[in-house]
Amino acid sequence: MRKSKVLFKNEEAGILTQYDDGSFSFRYHEDWIANNARQSISLTLPKNEKEFHSKYLFPFFYSLLPEGSNKQVACKFNRIDKEDYFGLLMTTAKNDSIGAVRIIKLEN
Repeated sequence: MRKSKVLFKNEEAGILTQYDDGSFSFRYHEDWIANNARQSISLTLPKNEKEFHSKYLFPFFYSLLPEGSNKQVACKFNRIDKEDYFGLLMTTAKNDSIGAVRIIKLEN
């Protein structure tokens, strides 16, 4: 199992988890949900108390991944399998990502 913090405008909004079977979950932190001034990170992941589950990386997070030659370079340089979307996401979206969301790997 691998986990990462999901930051929205540099504030921790929730946790994204990949399980050993390759499936994913995302859950907002309780304090994020309780604060009405904080918004959802995505329209497809509305702010609520339930945990979201998916057999695949959620499309919102997948959209943050590099494509084409940028993906090839990132995978080769960081020694990441091209099919390891979560590993690539944690590597490329920690500092430089599109929009207000960043992904920071949690050490076990």
